[in-house]
Amino acid sequence: MNEIFPIVFGMASGLLVYRWRASGWTRLAMLFGLSIVLGNIATIVSGEVLISWSFLLVDIPLVFGSALAMLLLATILRRSHRAAREQ
Repeated sequence: MNEIFPIVFGMASGLLVYRWRASGWTRLAMLFGLSIVLGNIATIVSGEVLISWSFLLVDIPLVFGSALAMLLLATILRRSHRAAREQ
């Protein structure tokens, strides 16, 4: 149940980066930076930090992975929507 915070934070950061008009490398750098910050916040909010700081090693990649998945999903949906409009 505690992994809901990193997933939701990752989805939100993926959508935020998707809306940002920047090059691919800039988006990836922003995604990485947000993943570190939001992974730390997710560990603190879920209370896992009271057990061990090693939960950061799980939460940061989880935020990054869900953000990357949301970014890719939003890009695919936008392209399919544009292709449907052009037909």
